[in-house]
Amino acid sequence: MQLAGLALLGAGFVLIHFVPGHIAAASVRWAGLVLLGFVGIRKRSLTFWIFFAMLTGLEIGLDWPGFAVHLKILSDIFLRLIKVIVAPLILGTLITGVAGHGDIRKVGRIGWKSLLYFEAITTIALVLGVVAINLTRAGEGLALPTNSAEAAPQNIPPLKWDDFVLHIFPENIIKAIADNQILQVAVFAVLFAIALSRIAEKYRVPMLGLAESLTQTMFSFTNLVMYYAPIGVGAAMAYTVGHMGTSVLLPLAKLLFTAYGTLLVFLLFVLLPVAVFTRVPLKGFLGAVAEPATIAFATSTSEAALPRAMECMEAFGVPRRIVAFVIPAGYSFNLDGSTLYLAVSSIFVAQAAGMHMTWREQVFMVFALMLTSKGIAGVPRATLVVLLATSSLFHLPTEPIFVILGVDALIDMARTSVNVIGNCLASAVVARWEGELGEAKSSES
Repeated sequence: MQLAGLALLGAGFVLIHFVPGHIAAASVRWAGLVLLGFVGIRKRSLTFWIFFAMLTGLEIGLDWPGFAVHLKILSDIFLRLIKVIVAPLILGTLITGVAGHGDIRKVGRIGWKSLLYFEAITTIALVLGVVAINLTRAGEGLALPTNSAEAAPQNIPPLKWDDFVLHIFPENIIKAIADNQILQVAVFAVLFAIALSRIAEKYRVPMLGLAESLTQTMFSFTNLVMYYAPIGVGAAMAYTVGHMGTSVLLPLAKLLFTAYGTLLVFLLFVLLPVAVFTRVPLKGFLGAVAEPATIAFATSTSEAALPRAMECMEAFGVPRRIVAFVIPAGYSFNLDGSTLYLAVSSIFVAQAAGMHMTWREQVFMVFALMLTSKGIAGVPRATLVVLLATSSLFHLPTEPIFVILGVDALIDMARTSVNVIGNCLASAVVARWEGELGEAKSSES
């Protein structure tokens, strides 16, 4: 039934070229959507419903553009709910991630090797994303309305390095949260966690427990918001097509293929050579990582795959103490897929807005976005959260972000899987550097 629904939709879209605006083509597409709706009722999958809502929004935008424009309020509600999550989630995850291991000095050699590996790989992912989007220039085909309130601001003075460095340090954490200054919140959280790790355990434990409770509550809050995601995504797609017409579809397709193609290149030409160079057994590793990567792809959340990833990597031969540090830390600091897509999506937004940025400005922007993304990789649509939260800092208009929202769920599945695969490989690489990969773990149990 699912294949039949997709086939009808495809046939309906093909008919647009032969009988544009004809009711027959629309009827075929709506018949396909009805079949997919029945499949969704049986599957009860949030990811499937997001995909279905995107297609339904596309159809509404095509058939009733005047009505579709008024659906923007539904997508705005979703974006507001996403934004309100960011600051408390970053506070909780960074504090627990940094201070949760107790005395930072005890992390020692494993910690330094892990962080060195994380930053090297994520930097490669960042550069790869910047190169890819500049080659495809996917955003340049997107024409924003000239009268849009969200159009790119003009005559913005360039952001200087010293101004940026000063800006990331908060003078009032409450004000930073209220103003949605995510860089300031992240800096405060890291410094707070370091200070927390230096005090006596009787003082540290209650505060750490509070941070862990905040983190878990915000993950639960995020799950609640995600139930609204199909409505928000569908409304965003309907508004985008109704407001801008079908000309938006080609840039979206180019963005989708750019993201998937670059993620595939990263897997084959970065992570695979790393595994070969560090002598990680490929067959065993692929068998161990297959299930958690599949869970991540299906749910679009790294958090859902975390328990199984740790279990599989321990069974693969990574000692438990290395797994317990590297994989959770990687969820904060080793965002391979998300970092790559942040580079692609942020420059896509700038291209769509007609903002001409030098290579230095582009790299500077995505490095800052990468910093703000630390700690929220487990959240569905986390990259979208970061992009929205920091768009004002770099004067990025939000209109193209509404466009990205239409296909973000599809891209999120791939980049989340890459995040999980990258973290699993990191634990194996660190274990190999320690000379402990494949050793019996009975003493660690």
